[in-house]
Amino acid sequence: ADKVYPSPNHGERRGGPPDIPLLHYTGMANAGDALRWLCNPVSEVSCHYFVFENGRILQLVPEGRRAWHAGEGSWEGRGDVNSRSIGIEIVHPGHTDASPLGEGASAALDPMAGYPEEQIAALCALCRDIVARWRIRADRVLAHSDTAPARKCDPGEAFPWERLHREGI
Repeated sequence: ADKVYPSPNHGERRGGPPDIPLLHYTGMANAGDALRWLCNPVSEVSCHYFVFENGRILQLVPEGRRAWHAGEGSWEGRGDVNSRSIGIEIVHPGHTDASPLGEGASAALDPMAGYPEEQIAALCALCRDIVARWRIRADRVLAHSDTAPARKCDPGEAFPWERLHREGI
């Protein structure tokens, strides 16, 4: 991370060490609004890392702490995804004409813009570092939509999963 920008929204991890890097998009119009929301105690949401469009990365919550980014969800039959994951918010507006899936979204989502090269390059470097340090298998790098498919669609269909795969993530 380029800088620590602390969020007060975190707690103790429950269980073992994190074994899931969980990728999100911010789903907000701009980075400033998203960052303020993730650091506002009223929101009760946060993440470990925040990746700007230009590739700059902030750390909001230490990896040893439980950030509040995943909400209700599960993976491989286990809940409390927050305790098992490292949350990464990628600045991106997401879909502009629909609420998260399961909350009144239309069946056909609007086309999504792509992600900037600088942002994805920085994200790949961050993910490589996380999976190496925590000894996480590449198949456990997940989307928010993987752990909460009935209500979330991020990071969306424009996210370059094939690029992460080519880079060993």
